[in-house]
Amino acid sequence: MKSRREFLKDSLLTGAGVTLTAMGLPASSYARIIGANDRVNVGLVGFSDRARQTLLPCFFNNNKELNFDIIAVSDIWNRRREEGKAFLQNKAGHDIKACINNDELYKMKDLDAVIIATADFQHAFHTIEAVGNRMDVYCEKPFAETMDDARKALKAVKASGKIFQVGTQRRSGDSYHAANNFIKEGKFGPITMVEMTWNVNQPGRWRRPALVNEIRESDTDWQRFLAGRPKDKWDPRKYLEYRLFWPYSSGIFGQWMTHQIDTVHWFSGLKHPRTAVANGGIYMWKDGRTNADTITAVFEYGPENDPTSGFQVAYSSRFSNSAGGTKEMYYSNGGTIDIDKNKIAPTGGLTEREAQEMGLHANLLPEMTLSTNETKVATSANMGGDPLTNAHMRNWMQSVRDRKPTNAPIEAAYSHSIALIMANAAFRTGQKATFDEVNQEVIVGGKPFLL
Repeated sequence: MKSRREFLKDSLLTGAGVTLTAMGLPASSYARIIGANDRVNVGLVGFSDRARQTLLPCFFNNNKELNFDIIAVSDIWNRRREEGKAFLQNKAGHDIKACINNDELYKMKDLDAVIIATADFQHAFHTIEAVGNRMDVYCEKPFAETMDDARKALKAVKASGKIFQVGTQRRSGDSYHAANNFIKEGKFGPITMVEMTWNVNQPGRWRRPALVNEIRESDTDWQRFLAGRPKDKWDPRKYLEYRLFWPYSSGIFGQWMTHQIDTVHWFSGLKHPRTAVANGGIYMWKDGRTNADTITAVFEYGPENDPTSGFQVAYSSRFSNSAGGTKEMYYSNGGTIDIDKNKIAPTGGLTEREAQEMGLHANLLPEMTLSTNETKVATSANMGGDPLTNAHMRNWMQSVRDRKPTNAPIEAAYSHSIALIMANAAFRTGQKATFDEVNQEVIVGGKPFLL
């Protein structure tokens, strides 16, 4: 017979995704009511490279000023759990509780919030767990790789009333805020095209060969790791190099495209693409991976009530040559916004003379800098405590303190999930993907895209 805790958890994860409060039942752990001067106690879910190299340095850049502390780490792999405990004790200067899983973590009565830095496909699952246990949440992206996960997590977070931030840190960058304001104020004119690239030459990116040789199934909890994915036999590569394998990750779409496609939703006010097509393959790194090392996706965006207007987004990425690097270019009839160069320019825009000859109005853009506080995007595997993530982490912490919405709330997480699932569906089926607004499903070949 199931315990009360197990029953409540099952209701969250396999039912409609509602919180314990919405069910009229008490939470399995009672969150403290945080006063204006109270310390906010945080737990880390997953001592990953991302957590160690970037999220935690950013947290510790701001925790003293904002009166935050970290008191626990949860990781199902014994090696990471102990490494996390030692790392955090050194940084925090006090004892850290090392939890074998999240069930143990959420028994802590003085825990207020969590930072989730687990595998891509686990983010929505762990978010539902967290808000169901009355936690405020900072969750790494991508938010969800299936619509089922996305819908349940969206509903759980919205019903919980908890503070949530997804890790699309461009939303906390000054250059990006300046571009958003310029477009929203009508100065740019209608967006006609967006071009985005993310190119690297990193054969070791997402590979962990040394650790793959060292980990044993007995060191961790493989069944808990699967977190709702289909039953599978133990595979250390899927555990440690999950970004290379579907359905544990969509690869490039989830890891990189989500950052850039999120700005399209933000700047345009649109929730998701109308359509997506994609093509690519494993052209260089034939190491057993199943996710592409080179890929291109093309989206159409536009308002639901006006199919005659809209714009195209072209996204491409490769692992085998870094020429071109990252690029985020927004085009209108009046010119160009080059976010990577922090510039607005009339480049490519209709000139005054051309407009007069055609009897049109020219909206020639000025040559100007987007922001005096330019925030460059880091693309290396180890980003360190980069300025964008630091600003994003601080925004979450301040929002927890003030009980105000974050820069990248749950709606932003849900939207980027739709786009990446559409691109992934198009790539894996070779068909055009669309979105069923009524049922909130990604559609390919006349049916929902499922695992």
